Amino acid sequence: MFDLMIKTITKIGNSQGIMFDAALMDLARLKVGDQINLTVHEGGAIYLTPVHPVVAPEEAAVAARRTIARNRELFRRLA
Repeated sequence: MFDLMIKTITKIGNSQGIMFDAALMDLARLKVGDQINLTVHEGGAIYLTPVHPVVAPEEAAVAARRTIARNRELFRRLA
């Protein structure tokens, strides 16, 4: 868990918003264009949770084969 961060709601065009500085984006591992789930809990607590894309099994298999090929000698020595 990280220290409490206090942010101020500001006017952005005809809406209101909170600006996320680069440090907060890095801590949350977010980048511009990422999606988040927003949940409002009893008492008004707001939780923002990153939506991580689901990796298709085929993509995961390709990435695994590439990693194994790139590190073949290392894996051989570890076996």
